[in-house]
Amino acid sequence: MFDSKTGQMLGNQVILIAGDKITAVGAASGIKIPAGARVIDLNQATVLPGLIDAHTHMFDQRRANGSTEQSMLIAVSNVQADLRAGFTAARDMSTHGNGYGDVAIRDAINQGRIDGPRYQVSTRGIVWGATPPNPARPDDPLASAVVRNVEEARAAVRDQVAHGADWIKLFPTGGYSFTASGEAQYQVTYPMPVLRALIDETHKLGKKAACHVYGGEGQKNAILAGCDTIEHAFGLDQAQANLMVQKGLFYDPTLQRYIEPNIDDTDAKNTGGKYRMIPIFEKAVTMAIDTKGLKIMLGSGADGATYAHGTQALDFEALVKHAGMSPARAIQAATMVNAEALGWQSQIGSIEVGKYADLIAVSGSPLTDITELQRVKFVMKGGKIIRDDLH
Repeated sequence: MFDSKTGQMLGNQVILIAGDKITAVGAASGIKIPAGARVIDLNQATVLPGLIDAHTHMFDQRRANGSTEQSMLIAVSNVQADLRAGFTAARDMSTHGNGYGDVAIRDAINQGRIDGPRYQVSTRGIVWGATPPNPARPDDPLASAVVRNVEEARAAVRDQVAHGADWIKLFPTGGYSFTASGEAQYQVTYPMPVLRALIDETHKLGKKAACHVYGGEGQKNAILAGCDTIEHAFGLDQAQANLMVQKGLFYDPTLQRYIEPNIDDTDAKNTGGKYRMIPIFEKAVTMAIDTKGLKIMLGSGADGATYAHGTQALDFEALVKHAGMSPARAIQAATMVNAEALGWQSQIGSIEVGKYADLIAVSGSPLTDITELQRVKFVMKGGKIIRDDLH
């Protein structure tokens, strides 16, 4: 059994469950199995806490001619695929033009009407409007809210929280490009007063903000303004990482999603094959891993475009093989660290008394072969068996 608090494997363990919670856990010699209890023998497997994916897009990319009904079916299919893959909790980082559909999915899971991970959502997201509104082309009410000043920023946060958002998704940077000499440059979006207003209003309402950033001034602004989780951050540098440690912010690199071939294809097209973002990003993530005290999460960015739901365990392999993270720490990122970022550390993230009985099992040891997590054989959420390929 993997102890996510210490990062160690423990042998010959017994876990007692009553209802949806763990009531006892420890060495078999010290725990008596109650008479009449159902016994699930995982003696030939490795048991771990349920995994947490901190960056998903359950609705995938909105199709040009797709209907609301089609989008909802896609989301239902994705939450089920993620759960069966061992991700018993997840955070959705915007619905990609599907309005507040993620709230409906979250509530359906909580009410037991569909199976899916424990689920926090960020609804539409909020973007910067660099140009005045055009009455002939009004903003899409299903897509990200567009704000153009501090007052609109605060109002947009209040509106999304009122509609059920657990998180506010922000976009302090736009795209990246390379100069003629190969220096990466990043588009800045919100003016700093607007960004501070967005994050301040979010915190006033007891919620957290997640910032999509790639690098540069906009990324630095997100850190200075205290955005709770910094997402992607291709151009993260040591000074910024140190500041994140000081402020207690979390870093969610979503590494696998941005080292896929399509990233190189785009860079090759835009630079004539001269410059690449992937090595810059891998260097940044490796630096972050080596930064003492930086809380590194695991999030996939799975959106059905180049990264299919149910395959997010590829991110463990990416962190270990491309960025040098130890297997134990990678698993801790997807359990203890993510649970803390979501504010659920007292409920999930480790196999402990009083926490939900969210458990998975694989055949081998992921500390020896991290790709074992791509072959989950057993999934239990809240004491309910979702998948059992071992018996």
